[in-house]
Amino acid sequence: MSFIRISRENFFHNISQIARKTQSVEKIALVLKDNAYGHGLVLMADLAKEAGVRHAVVRTMAEAEAVAEGFETVLVLADIPARRPETNIHIAINDWRQIEKIPEGTRVELKVDTGMHRNGILPEEVMEAVEKVDRRGLLLRGIMTHYRSADEMGSEFFWQRKRFEAVRASVERAGVGPLRWHSCNSAALFRTERFDEDIARVGIAAYGCLRMPAAFKTPPLKPVMSLWAERVSTRRLGGGARIGYGGEGSLPEGGTVSTYDIGYGDGWYRGDASAPYRLPDGRKVVGRVSMDLLSVEGDDEKICLFEDANEAAAQFGTIGYDILVKLHPSIPRIAV
Repeated sequence: MSFIRISRENFFHNISQIARKTQSVEKIALVLKDNAYGHGLVLMADLAKEAGVRHAVVRTMAEAEAVAEGFETVLVLADIPARRPETNIHIAINDWRQIEKIPEGTRVELKVDTGMHRNGILPEEVMEAVEKVDRRGLLLRGIMTHYRSADEMGSEFFWQRKRFEAVRASVERAGVGPLRWHSCNSAALFRTERFDEDIARVGIAAYGCLRMPAAFKTPPLKPVMSLWAERVSTRRLGGGARIGYGGEGSLPEGGTVSTYDIGYGDGWYRGDASAPYRLPDGRKVVGRVSMDLLSVEGDDEKICLFEDANEAAAQFGTIGYDILVKLHPSIPRIAV
């Protein structure tokens, strides 16, 4: 059976590097949305708690309820509860309409649109939104934003941050609070000279796959996930044998080829047989990837598909996130 290895050592290393920047592990809010970026929701939540992380960020109420025990707060980014959640679950407000839909007494955090223009309340409307939250009987616990270009060279990060700082100043002058303020994702955290917010919402850095221009001096991070497949069958073929659907794979000189139990049905990329994927050891996938299977020269009992999702992504013309989150939740995740 194909499986995913999760390196405890690498994860704890990454958390320690992040904590150096936040100046405390208690200020890390680990992003666990979408099955913890494919790493396994409950597994990574447990490892985070073991590492001393006290805050989590998820996408849905179902994710929040699965991991809430043991965290001080769990922020739900994109869901509206049917009833008031447990006291440590906070709901993000992304739009005016949500204020009317969230159950009274729910702890909420207001998202401000400082320039990404995806979700959030406009800066000039924040005080009006704060007042509406209060009238609805919701409990405002935080205000946040999200950066659109923190991982790219340029000035956009800085003017978005200035907008957020102006919002904070106006809200604090109005005597609203106490609130927790947060804007930093992984990239923004490592572009900040001095971190002075209440939490940092860290995802891809914790999983060791953050990629930024060298000028930003990101600390050494280690990939947490590696993907493996086990051998199903092996055969010795003569020269010129064609392999797989359409006979697109071939062994001009002949040789040994084995089939392994992973394919696009598991979330692995089908790719292009004419530009075959290379494993970390340099061997190529032979022929088309099938729904549940692929072929590689040799007869190893198991093969590693990738040790670093970013390197795999480069071969498929995508990004590491895309590789990670598409891996099927049914693939066993094993902490080693």
